[in-house]
Amino acid sequence: SAMASRCRLAARFHRVHGTNIRLDASRTRATRVESFANGLCFSQEPLAPGQVFLVEIEEKELGWCGHLRVGLTAHDPQSLEVVPEYSLPDLVNMGDTWVFAITRSHNRVTEDGEGARAQGSPWEPFLLIERVRIPRDTLVGRSKPGRYSHILDDLFKMNVLPATARRSRIGVLYALQPDGTADMHIIINGEDMGPSARRLPTTRPLYAVVDVFASTKSVRVIPVEYGFPSLQTLCRLVIQKHIVHRLAIDGLDLPPLLKSFCKHE
Repeated sequence: SAMASRCRLAARFHRVHGTNIRLDASRTRATRVESFANGLCFSQEPLAPGQVFLVEIEEKELGWCGHLRVGLTAHDPQSLEVVPEYSLPDLVNMGDTWVFAITRSHNRVTEDGEGARAQGSPWEPFLLIERVRIPRDTLVGRSKPGRYSHILDDLFKMNVLPATARRSRIGVLYALQPDGTADMHIIINGEDMGPSARRLPTTRPLYAVVDVFASTKSVRVIPVEYGFPSLQTLCRLVIQKHIVHRLAIDGLDLPPLLKSFCKHE
């Protein structure tokens, strides 16, 4: 219950942000209103170990090179005299900050030149990172079913979207290590990209950093519940696992609302 309460508090943006950012009234949606920079945002509260700060890309803006950047900082946003223009390199150069630039592909971090470790099945209800157990369904961004849904069937069945696509979901967390430090993990659409920074100090509070940069124009915070998946979610996973493609859901003898839920509408 303590984790759930803390997650609700942190599942919005801090009042301190870059000069080109506008927050909605709930502070769960951040939009960069001009240019391509000055889009830095922070979590309202420092994160607890294993707590993911998750955002969904809501709007893109053509004409810019570069995408969303996420990470962690030990700087209390309230203490910043001026919010830096960029997370990379400006905020990182201030020290005690670790930021990862999201790309269209090649986001996975490998160690010693080896391939990334195998991930669990996309149908498994939980994502496991170290000893952290997170319901996978909330973490996964999905394309909206539409007239040409059949073209995206493979993406739908694998529960993935391109990392920088609209509706993609990107999260950051830190996992405690035996030596008292922490590893930072980036999660993209329910998949752990591996430790993107190691040996983070845990003696100071760590805030999430979200840089709404370049072609990423608007993001929304997605609350993550740390309980068992609902019966409704488990039913959806079973239905999705046994259909050929999304259009087949319409032919099932199910209530309309459940059909929409199964298609993530």
